[in-house]
Amino acid sequence: MRGRDAAAELATRPVGSLLWWACTQTTLSVGAYGIYAVTNAWFVSRGVGEVALAAVNLVAPLLLLVGAVSTTVGVGGASLVSRSLGSGDRAQAARAAGTSFTIFWAVAVVTSVLGIIFVEPLLRLIGATDQTLPYAVPYAIVILGGAILSTGFSSIVRAEGRLTFSLLLWVIPVVVQVCLDPLLIFGLGLGVVGAGLGTVGGQAVSAAMAVWFFFLRRDRAYRIRARDLVPDPGLARQVIAVGAPSFLASFGATILAVVINTTLAAAGAVALAAYAVTARVQTLATMPQLGITQGAQPVISYNAGSGHLHRVDRARVLSLRATIVYGACAAALVAGSARPLAAFFLADPAAVDLAAGGLRLVAVGFLFSGVTPLVSGYFQALGRSTPAYAISLGTLLAIRLPLVLGLGGLGPAGVWGALATGEAASALVAWLVLRAATRTRPAAFRP
Repeated sequence: MRGRDAAAELATRPVGSLLWWACTQTTLSVGAYGIYAVTNAWFVSRGVGEVALAAVNLVAPLLLLVGAVSTTVGVGGASLVSRSLGSGDRAQAARAAGTSFTIFWAVAVVTSVLGIIFVEPLLRLIGATDQTLPYAVPYAIVILGGAILSTGFSSIVRAEGRLTFSLLLWVIPVVVQVCLDPLLIFGLGLGVVGAGLGTVGGQAVSAAMAVWFFFLRRDRAYRIRARDLVPDPGLARQVIAVGAPSFLASFGATILAVVINTTLAAAGAVALAAYAVTARVQTLATMPQLGITQGAQPVISYNAGSGHLHRVDRARVLSLRATIVYGACAAALVAGSARPLAAFFLADPAAVDLAAGGLRLVAVGFLFSGVTPLVSGYFQALGRSTPAYAISLGTLLAIRLPLVLGLGGLGPAGVWGALATGEAASALVAWLVLRAATRTRPAAFRP
């Protein structure tokens, strides 16, 4: 399908089938990454050991921080690109994409340099101990060194309706990573360094695919030229303003992971390993909810830009229903198979018991976990950053962190319970913000 035809379908195809197609593509995309997160954990646990798995999970906040930057420019740039295409302004779409690329590349280079220089104090700050540090440092250096390759800008690809290529940007690199991990960890005996190189190797493939798509491919809705890579101050402000709630959500996840790691560090490596498994399974289980949000955003943005507000409403309602129904199914599945899942990763009976209990508690939150990012993503797709800020920052500061800090003193079970309770309370707040914001809008924006 030609680029302009793919973009036009966002405004003409029936909303239900359009969302089904879009969300299927994005769910497969992020689900592929979730599968890699799980397989990577298994390779590290079985090939290097459970202490190494705990160490690799300690580096997750640094990964989340780099991901927060790419998500910020990706979501902000995609919203602006899609709305520009919807209104027919292809030149602005090109400038918005180019500005997003340059912002990310600049921040990624700075992050790599400073992160590698201060890697050991950073890791100690986020919970590394003398036991985990020898594994965490080399893994973190590899990951930070590849920061500039860490995104293929799939959200900006989706902004012009090219969901199949967006899917390939996730699936092909994940296949590369899954193939590289056993080769580097088991075959060459590189341990956690091999795990890091496998991750960066897949990211390099994604980055190369993105370069081809944006700068070499001809049949696209708009063309990016060299002058478009010079940041436009006005567009940069819009990209950052719209994308910042995603940064806050990702940064909040980073802070939350640091707090959980430091809280569980007192309980020892067994508790950290159990949390590593819980976090990886949670990532995999909730990926389809992220896929629903990502699939809905270009539909909402493009139709808002072209003035089809009834389609915006329909997309929002159907997406909310889908994420709640899926969450209920995922919760039942994970809670019912908690022990086999834990035993798949861990050999220590104490760690298996702890992880299984954690999975059962955390699974309760899956019912609600898709609502908060979906509502925030809805406002971002419309270019309305204020309610998105309220949801991203408000739920972190007022709900999630206080719960973990307050219940974390009860040990691992308190942490698991805080995570599930935080999801439910955050979903309620997001729904209330949505109701309040849409009541002040024309009828087409009301739920």
